Amino acid sequence: MRKVFLHSLGCSKNTVDSERLMAQAAASGTIFTDMPDDAEIILINTCGFIQDAKEESISEILAAIDKKQEGEAQEIYVMGCLPELYRRELGEEMPEVDGFFGTRELPEVLAAIGARYSEELFDRRILLTPPHYAYLKIAEGCNRQCSFCSIPTIRGRYRSQPPDQLLREASLLKQSGVQELNLISQDISVYGFDLEGKSLLNDLVLRLADMEFSRIRLLYAYPLNFPMEVIDTMRKRENICNYLDIPLQHINDRILRSMNRGVDRAGTVRLLEEIRWRNPDIRLRTTMIAGYPGESREEFEELLRFVEEMRFDRLGCFPYSHEERSPAWQLEDDVSVEEKQDRVAELMELQEAVSQEKNREFEGKEVEVLVDQVEQNMAFGRTEYDAPEVDNECILETGGFEVRPGMFCRARITDSNPYDLEGKVIVIHEQGISRSAD
Repeated sequence: MRKVFLHSLGCSKNTVDSERLMAQAAASGTIFTDMPDDAEIILINTCGFIQDAKEESISEILAAIDKKQEGEAQEIYVMGCLPELYRRELGEEMPEVDGFFGTRELPEVLAAIGARYSEELFDRRILLTPPHYAYLKIAEGCNRQCSFCSIPTIRGRYRSQPPDQLLREASLLKQSGVQELNLISQDISVYGFDLEGKSLLNDLVLRLADMEFSRIRLLYAYPLNFPMEVIDTMRKRENICNYLDIPLQHINDRILRSMNRGVDRAGTVRLLEEIRWRNPDIRLRTTMIAGYPGESREEFEELLRFVEEMRFDRLGCFPYSHEERSPAWQLEDDVSVEEKQDRVAELMELQEAVSQEKNREFEGKEVEVLVDQVEQNMAFGRTEYDAPEVDNECILETGGFEVRPGMFCRARITDSNPYDLEGKVIVIHEQGISRSAD
């Protein structure tokens, strides 16, 4: 069998797609290599969500073409979001690529690299994350029609994965050593509605918690139709992180209407207040968009005041990206690139002050940390309030302890900055501390 180098770009949902592909291909005898120079086939799983992601994907395809022209690779295949949007254009511009495949063509990708698809292996994955944490994609696609987003075009309509299938997949991940399970989809809030006409998220979370993962984390909750009973469950079950990622995008009513978010400022504030009332220990992460078409300075300042008042524990902000496959393409992209970047910087400077204040509250306290990486006498990990890749790190002196990735430790925090906690390991143990339901 020829060697394949798989380059997986984009979000965690793309990561899961790549992990499924690798498991299917490996079952057919395909050999994967971490070295592109050692591969006969280069396979790139692309992202096409915003302009920066598209440019990164194009750059990697061009680099692969260079390797093929230099005789270092024999074949190139491109899959994922970018071909779903621009298959014809890519084919015309890059004839050196041997095949383009969309987001729903896994069997075809496998056939191209000399493997075959087996339905009975759907639950199997070869993790691209560190072995102690993984993502569980509970649904595919999206029925929302947010004006700035092309995901419904890329991924199709919302399709919940059946609970029994997810439990089988989670069981395999648990058996492989996964300690932290991060639930993802484009919108976890409406999980199950297409299956049974009601939310099944809380029931799924409870059943996963019963499997005794050390941590279960909820990512990508849409603010409309979020099942509030999940917040109660989160408070009662110690192995469900007191953490919710709930992208809001904006707070001005006119912009929210134009974005077609389905919720206004008053509804957003009520939702956040109820979440915090039900679970005072929860940490909230959100994302915002600056420079949306027509966003005035006054509307942006309303967003600034909202962020200052709400004091989110984690926040990211992105400049608006004018995507031609999104409904907002019909609007005039009238905020300059420079102004978008300035607004992002202004909002993140405000959030930096909030984050510094919140992190300072940890100083002198003890926290439970999952170790992701160890370098000499330093360990790098995360509290339950921090998702992989996007949130804070705990940077810890290991002292005389033998600390390994995947271990849990109790640490005393001695210092902080807006993005990290610093401290010392005081106790180590193999698994997180958990308790049963109240």
